[in-house]
Amino acid sequence: MKHNIILTIGLLLFMSNIAFGQKASIYGVVTTSDGQALEYVNVGIVGLAKGTITERNGGFEISNINPGKYTVFASFIGAERQEQTIQLSAGERLALKFSLQESASDLAEVIVTDIGTNRLYADSVFTVAKLPLTDLENPQVYNSISSRLLKEQVVTNMNDALKNATGVSRLWQSTGRGGDGAEYYSMRGFSVQPTMVNGMPSLNNGGLDPANIERVDVIKGPSGTLFGSSVISYGGLINITTKRPMDSFKGELGWVTGSYGLNRLTADINSPLNELSAVRVNMAYQNSNTFQDAGSNESFFIAPSFKFKASEKLSFLINTEFLKTNSVNAPMLFLNRSNPITFSEIDLFENNYERSFTGNELGMNNTSYGLQAQALYTITNDWTSQTVVSRSSTKTDGYYHYLFDNSDGDSFTRYISDRNGQTLTTDIQQNFIGNIDIGSIQNNLVIGLDYYHSSLINGSTGWVGNGVVTLSDGDDTGVLTQAGVDDLLKNSFEGNSTGNTRIMSAYISDVAELHPTLSVMASIRVDNFKSETGNWSAEGAESQTALSPKFGIVYKPLQDKVSVFANYMNGFVNVAPRSVADADGSNQRLKTFSPENANQVEFGVKTKLYQDKVAATASYYHIDVKNRLMTDPNNVNNSIQGGQVKSQGVELSVIASPVEGLDLVAGYSKNHAEVTQDYEESGYLGLRPEEAGPDQLINFWASYSFQSGDLKGFGLGFGGNAASEYLTINRANIGSFALPAYQVFNASINYSGSQYFVALKVNNLTDQKYYTGWSTVTPQNPRNVSLSLNYRF
Repeated sequence: MKHNIILTIGLLLFMSNIAFGQKASIYGVVTTSDGQALEYVNVGIVGLAKGTITERNGGFEISNINPGKYTVFASFIGAERQEQTIQLSAGERLALKFSLQESASDLAEVIVTDIGTNRLYADSVFTVAKLPLTDLENPQVYNSISSRLLKEQVVTNMNDALKNATGVSRLWQSTGRGGDGAEYYSMRGFSVQPTMVNGMPSLNNGGLDPANIERVDVIKGPSGTLFGSSVISYGGLINITTKRPMDSFKGELGWVTGSYGLNRLTADINSPLNELSAVRVNMAYQNSNTFQDAGSNESFFIAPSFKFKASEKLSFLINTEFLKTNSVNAPMLFLNRSNPITFSEIDLFENNYERSFTGNELGMNNTSYGLQAQALYTITNDWTSQTVVSRSSTKTDGYYHYLFDNSDGDSFTRYISDRNGQTLTTDIQQNFIGNIDIGSIQNNLVIGLDYYHSSLINGSTGWVGNGVVTLSDGDDTGVLTQAGVDDLLKNSFEGNSTGNTRIMSAYISDVAELHPTLSVMASIRVDNFKSETGNWSAEGAESQTALSPKFGIVYKPLQDKVSVFANYMNGFVNVAPRSVADADGSNQRLKTFSPENANQVEFGVKTKLYQDKVAATASYYHIDVKNRLMTDPNNVNNSIQGGQVKSQGVELSVIASPVEGLDLVAGYSKNHAEVTQDYEESGYLGLRPEEAGPDQLINFWASYSFQSGDLKGFGLGFGGNAASEYLTINRANIGSFALPAYQVFNASINYSGSQYFVALKVNNLTDQKYYTGWSTVTPQNPRNVSLSLNYRF
């Protein structure tokens, strides 16, 4: 019997080897018409669920194919699909070559890379100008962070992703609370939140999952002309471009494990449904603790997307995202903003670096859902219609608490609430994009209409005191159980409230090519804002109308190599009505205001040198913000407009592949911001605003992958971030408190094969204790290690 089993197994193995030997395979390379190899081209076989994507050298291979006649295709977004008919014999290994008709410059709308060019550089981002301009043609500064860089760095959260952007630092981590619970960052002297997906508003109350990110675009300066007032900051905006369906079957599974109980599972599966449609699903599950004595995060994310080509002229793209998180967040430590500062050193905070001052039963649930449906219609050879509908919903349900300084140099009182709310947004855009020749001048135009509506619904408890924390001994007298907190909050319901905002806009932007080396941009937006809050709607549904212009000029002394640019840009924020009263508290009434306004002047240089291996941008900007609300000097119960802030600085960013296998991303920024007009008793006048963050920032990452020899496939990475000292509290009437300067270094080692990628990453190599904040003191992650395993099919 035993010999029969052995014989049977041997026979099966022999037959399988014969069958395998009869299989065929194809391999080859994909290039542009000017000979540059293309990475991430979809190569597949029509009618079979077999396919792959090209590697960095443009190479591909598909194995285990039955003998027969097939049609093989190469498909790349922005390029015309190519097909070849082949006949495969048993055991044959057939070589193929595809040469896409477009040149590398023609494919500027997508990322064209090979070993010799700049692998991490995105030459054109449509979202920035709502027009297909290359970086050298665009008078605005932006940084694009690719999904390839995020994978290489084993990025599992937005904060680590944005460490690759020049001049960006985090102020607050996500709190999960309604309305403004997402992370806050500083950019060009002003606070900003990630509020845009694919160029459309998409608000959230928690952290964003990077699983569906194709690219993060950090767009600099007040961009109200093209994006309105609801999602921008005077310093810029953060947009996420999501992954989209492709024309061949492929997928990737990933697992990340690491310090503090980190476990993360991801899946990215793309499949064509037929020749006209395709679907892609990205998923992620993540669970982790924190470096402190309590705190955790568990999240589930899924993002299905679908594309359909209805006709030669009409196509549809639908993108959805669903994120559910349960997090236990350490309360932020707020320094007292009313009394003189009683802390002078960081020592007491450092002694409590690993104390969370929370309990693992005090969780916050955030559920976010977003949907974007886009229709693209080719009207003529020169004009395209883009219609986009975007909906988002984000909910908050759970405990939020913070610690507030008691002004004795030691103790903080905890305040806690059970927050329950929802934010709903709807945005509808209609864009017409095309070209008009006026004489010998070519004009690239976008004409758009935009409707935005948001509703903020709140039904939370009030705030109650819950114990005192003393830093000198780490003592905490608060109740940190769910039952105990519920008992404290049982009679503190705030009541139900709603707030609605409606914005209607029209805009036009024209880039006129006066000469092959000279182009100018002129844009304008008209924006009408209306707000209704609670019981104010009858009296306070006042509308505001704002005008937002934008101008730019680009001169290219070296065609496709160097451009000199300048811009004037405007941003604005609509100010909702506020309740005011006379100095004695009588005559309470609702008061309306005009929009705030920011104006930026900027000039600089952009380059793509050494066969496009080095892309650099250097610029100087000056931003003036006027019409900000401030307290009436003659009546503390009244608000008036007239506050002013000035912010100016320099930025330098470089993305380069100077030698084969070496990639560099680096940036330096220096910012000077000052409140130049305000109510003097507020304490801000003449000082750097607290939202401005550190005045100097450095980001750097270098990676090297071996291209040949025994170490082929191995890669090394090293980089980090540095920030100058930051005054998290900075007021003349109470004093200042500084968070120390820091330098944090990271390193990685990885191995990449045709179907797998393995990476080991160490963050904060020197285990430095460092902080971020915004009138707060928040410790950041110490040394941590993560291991990433990825399998592609």
